Amino acid sequence: MANKKFDLVTFGRSSIDLYSQNIGADFIEIKGFDAFVGGSPLNIAVGASRLGASVSLITGVGDDKIGEFILNFLKKQNVNTDTIAKIKAARSSAVVLGIEPPDRFPLVFYRDNAADSQVTIDDVIAAHVGDYRILEISATALNIEPSRSAVFYAVEQAIENNTEVVLDIDFRADQWKDVRSFGLMVRALLPKVKIAIGTEEEILAATLESASQVSIEHQQISAPQIKGDIEESIQKIIHAGPEILIVKRGAKGASIYHKDGWKKDVPGFPVEILNILGAGDAFASGFIFGYLRGWDLYKSCRLGNACGAWVVQKPGCANDMPYYDELMAFVDSRGGLMGNEKETIQHH
Repeated sequence: MANKKFDLVTFGRSSIDLYSQNIGADFIEIKGFDAFVGGSPLNIAVGASRLGASVSLITGVGDDKIGEFILNFLKKQNVNTDTIAKIKAARSSAVVLGIEPPDRFPLVFYRDNAADSQVTIDDVIAAHVGDYRILEISATALNIEPSRSAVFYAVEQAIENNTEVVLDIDFRADQWKDVRSFGLMVRALLPKVKIAIGTEEEILAATLESASQVSIEHQQISAPQIKGDIEESIQKIIHAGPEILIVKRGAKGASIYHKDGWKKDVPGFPVEILNILGAGDAFASGFIFGYLRGWDLYKSCRLGNACGAWVVQKPGCANDMPYYDELMAFVDSRGGLMGNEKETIQHH
């Protein structure tokens, strides 16, 4: 990557996240909530900053107390907030979340007139995307104008200035009037992307042919059930443009697919799960940090897997992202970044 002033700028959602204090309780029985911050790009920004990268976040917050809450947290995490727009006519986003281990994590979005959807092309111009080594985009920012056009403009600016583009195929079904339009927007962006990252469900969502393929149980917006052929969908994504596709596979780790036709599986770090929300963002922060340091894809994914494993043991997302020293102590106690895996490459 070319020499740049800064490492990473992320683009998309930011919110105040209200997490259940009563872990294991049914949502209707929750007695209280802890106030954290969230949104996929915000989580990734905080995670990468805690590991040691220089990071900014392009998003919008309302000119309100929740906006101040979000900005105050980010400043304490050494995330540059000069690229965050304060929007008087909009509200900072909010999310309310339940924690019912091992497999229920319901959530409710409050995003009517959301400030983070009001980011404009002018806000992108002011952010100077070309000053960064990597631009990371959240696909949810493609769901509505003006943020949709701002995303495409940011990507254009990145390409013109030799800034690499990473796309998080972030799928939140209730944020799209027609879930098929999610795939249309993602596929339109993929030819401009160097690396795409997504879960199996998000990759299936990006290649949907029918809304009937999507079902959500127990209001688990972040973990929909999507019918489809995952290997076929992976090939569609790869052929659409990105050089590299990283498939996040939870406790199983991740898989690297390269446009040249090779695949590599990267094992995870087995841990006891408390809360899966934010684990994918933790993975992205670790992967991107390793990639920024010049590590190969396997080692970068292992660091990503370690970050994900760290966060699933915690109640929060951004608030519980690991710092570098504690993460490496965790990794070293579980076989190191390379583990016992042989460096073999599978062709597909």
